[in-house]
Amino acid sequence: MPITAISLRAGKSEAYRQAIMDSLYAALREALDVPDDDQFMTITEHEAANFRYGAAFGVARSDDLVYIRITVFATRTAAHKKALFRSLADRLAESPGLRPEDVFVTILDAPAENWSVGHGLAQFA
Repeated sequence: MPITAISLRAGKSEAYRQAIMDSLYAALREALDVPDDDQFMTITEHEAANFRYGAAFGVARSDDLVYIRITVFATRTAAHKKALFRSLADRLAESPGLRPEDVFVTILDAPAENWSVGHGLAQFA
């Protein structure tokens, strides 16, 4: 049950933003075996003055940079995560046409007892 937060510069069309979410969901299903309809995603847009990046680690990024933060149960292996990074970069290159250099992803592992998905219950503790 991943929860994702996507950040990008303001000005992209609704279709572009939806393509990011669709590609992300497809990559999550492929690499992490996320169940059907397990979609918990937000997109936050930022004006240019509030969105900064650099060329750290020798990556030549552009104004199309997208930050993706994915929080998952602390059960995914390094192999799962690597597969997700590759699938996500490939899918976002296909739709909406992002360069792989502009896909910046972090995965946060959270123990199952840290999740409540409704009703004030710790469903996984």
